[in-house]
Amino acid sequence: MNQRWMWIALPHVVALFAGAIVLGHVRAHYELDAPWALWLMLVGVLHAGLRLLRAVKGWEVRASFNLHRFSAPPKWYTASGEALPEIGAALRTGALLLLAVASARPQSSSSIEDLTREGLDIVLSMDLSASMLSKDFEPNRLEAAKAVAADFVEDRPDDRIGVVAYEGEAFTSIPLTTDQRVVMNGIAGLETGLLEGGTAIGMGLATAVNRLKSSDAESKVIILLTDGVNNAGAIEPLDAAQLAKLNGIRVYTIGVGTIGKARSPVRKMGNEYLYDWVEVKIDEPVLKDIAKMTGGKYFRATSEEKLESIYGEIDTLEKTRFNVLRYNQRTEEYLPFALSAVICLLLEFLVRHLLIRTIH
Repeated sequence: MNQRWMWIALPHVVALFAGAIVLGHVRAHYELDAPWALWLMLVGVLHAGLRLLRAVKGWEVRASFNLHRFSAPPKWYTASGEALPEIGAALRTGALLLLAVASARPQSSSSIEDLTREGLDIVLSMDLSASMLSKDFEPNRLEAAKAVAADFVEDRPDDRIGVVAYEGEAFTSIPLTTDQRVVMNGIAGLETGLLEGGTAIGMGLATAVNRLKSSDAESKVIILLTDGVNNAGAIEPLDAAQLAKLNGIRVYTIGVGTIGKARSPVRKMGNEYLYDWVEVKIDEPVLKDIAKMTGGKYFRATSEEKLESIYGEIDTLEKTRFNVLRYNQRTEEYLPFALSAVICLLLEFLVRHLLIRTIH
């Protein structure tokens, strides 16, 4: 009895397993217009269950080959003849499952997007003064700031970005460009000692404003980074901030340096700096006023991780804005499943009437 039940169950198990694979494929790759129709697959499961119940109850089903088509029954028939009447029934089970999937109306979808970008111009104004070589960042403030700035540039491929460098005076290191590689290489080449010593925050900001004031971009932004107090240059930081405000430029200011003391260069001996523990002094009130006046925000970076998170926040605040027109197109995909169901029914007919004759 157990062996008989196994042979009768086998074709239906195969059909149900194939139906489960089809269902998984459809759920993963298509959208369903009538997902409720998948419940109709239970009809196929019920059909298979009734056929198995028939076997368990011992209802007699005998099968034989149409011998006029064969000189003798195949050898495997004598071992698995109990399964033969169920081949056609299992094909009917598969057809019911496939018809349920087709009734759910699987659809493939494609979308076309028309993107209109609002222009965004950004200038990074970076302090290169000797104090940026302080060791409270790894390996120092300047190298940490350069690495984070380069990552920021790499994440904004659609914007024009320029770089201004300043110490006791300021210059444009990289004009506004969409070439990320040029900007990143320019940032990598920045180093202390390119200009007269000092920290001219006002000059660094004013030079950045000069780069942006003639821009026709919808949004103009300056990211001003420093680790000190304005002590050089002919322009006061708040005067430069007023100029930025008049030109519709937002300024984000970043004060770089730990709280307390840091190992900082105190004087130069030949090509080397001598270091000592120096109190970190950042003109936070002025940096806050610059940001507030221009609609930006002030940040304090006390570590490399904090500096990374600051650039991440600025990136979020200034993400390029898009006007999106999206067109969705759906294509009906039920036909292959419906045709497969029809094929299963045709195969059932052939199995029942041309290969096997079943006697109840």
